[in-house]
Amino acid sequence: MTTCLIDTSALYAVLDVDDRRHRDAANGWERLLEGIVSGTTDGITHGGVVVESAALVQHRLGMRAAAALHRHVLPLLRVFWVDDALHDRAVAALLAADHKEVSLVDWTSFELLRTHALDTAFAFDRHFWEQGFTSWV
Repeated sequence: MTTCLIDTSALYAVLDVDDRRHRDAANGWERLLEGIVSGTTDGITHGGVVVESAALVQHRLGMRAAAALHRHVLPLLRVFWVDDALHDRAVAALLAADHKEVSLVDWTSFELLRTHALDTAFAFDRHFWEQGFTSWV
């Protein structure tokens, strides 16, 4: 089974038809759904991505899109809620990197991927590739 971490950048691009990456995101999402239904793919994310995505979608796209995110998109994913250990590793990585362009949410994603020995992310954020992860799309 392939496990893929879904990032805010992908979730947002799936929901925003005007996003420049929407077509790639929609195709990637369709592939992900096919894998979830067939049992060959597990889509995961974490609480930081849920909160970040919900805020971004609500602010930029409105409540209708926020409802779609919460009712139709997120329920298809396995959400890892950030515990103290994951949070502490992500903060340590953020501070060690000393790179203001990479968020704590991203460092949490990187640490979650590494903790579970995963390498695939559905994301449009170059920082995932810089960290050595493989693109879903």
